[in-house]
Amino acid sequence: MNRRNLAFVSICAACISAWPGNAADSQSISQPVETGISNTGPAFVIIAFAMAMLLTLIVRASARHVARFLRERSGRRKLTQILSAVSQEAMDDFIVPGAYGGLTKIDYAVLTSGGILCIQAKHYYGNVFGAADEPQWTNIDGVHRQKFLNPLIQNEGRTRAVQKVVPNVPVANLVVFTGKVQFSTPREKNVIHVDELQSYIAKFVFGPCKISDWNSVWLNLKAAALTDEDSRKDFRAQLSFS
Repeated sequence: MNRRNLAFVSICAACISAWPGNAADSQSISQPVETGISNTGPAFVIIAFAMAMLLTLIVRASARHVARFLRERSGRRKLTQILSAVSQEAMDDFIVPGAYGGLTKIDYAVLTSGGILCIQAKHYYGNVFGAADEPQWTNIDGVHRQKFLNPLIQNEGRTRAVQKVVPNVPVANLVVFTGKVQFSTPREKNVIHVDELQSYIAKFVFGPCKISDWNSVWLNLKAAALTDEDSRKDFRAQLSFS
């Protein structure tokens, strides 16, 4: 049971025990039970305090949710602006058939002079702990701590899905953090901050490539991209099933 649920249970228990009828039941049968204003007054004070505590927890949870939403929205906007500045051939938030079946969602894909970058965006703040071969990483933002799937491993499956659509084209795995984060260990070369994205794309070299018609390559990827609502429903159903 997490701390939020434990606090909620404690508050409910306090409310129940403080209710006049229950307070009276807890006294010994041999002792007289006092009733009236003198008995209910302290109980209502306790209940009011408990409800205030509960309201505080709800407000804090809502504030964290709103903050995460605003941070993610800001991060997406900044990443989209950078990609739009460096290439006219960029897509975001689309679905393609998975490399091993099913469906997979691509955060961003951008066509560069030598291939396609498959980008996964992470909108965390604070400290990030995790090595390239660890299945989960950890984010600590103030007192808030959470684990998340290793984005390098997660995005590798997405990269292979894109590669399956355009099999003769170089496709690279790139993870971009949009928030202010610090890493506990040296980062992998393909884990960057959004402020480094433009220079990363400019300097990134895929190596020798025999592709001559890049426009055709991009059209093939756009044709395979699923953006309709039915595909999104199928993808959400796949996530809930797994």
